[in-house]
Amino acid sequence: MPQITVTINGRAFRMACDEGEEERLTQLAKRFDGYIETLRENFGEIGDLRLTVMAGIMVTDELSELQRRLKALQEENSSLHNGRSELAEDIEQDRKKLVDGLNDASERIEAIAENITASIRRQ
Repeated sequence: MPQITVTINGRAFRMACDEGEEERLTQLAKRFDGYIETLRENFGEIGDLRLTVMAGIMVTDELSELQRRLKALQEENSSLHNGRSELAEDIEQDRKKLVDGLNDASERIEAIAENITASIRRQ
């Protein structure tokens, strides 16, 4: 299992990760360190533990908001899919009505044609 060293809040941490995940873990650590740096810029030196906890809460808040938005998008997608299914059913019903109407019209036209043919023969 590969191991990498990441730097968070000026401290080096050796971490294990799955094969091929080294770059991803490095980028995640850099991103988390960015949260800590932002907090340090806003609040100054308030203690490593407090900065780390606040950064963890910020990340958790961001994740929570993204999960909420994802759920809303999934519900919207489901609603659109259901609407599309209903629309397809409506189109199919309209198509059947049109076919039935054309068949009825065709039968009436054939009956009229037969009447005309019969009238011509009688003359």
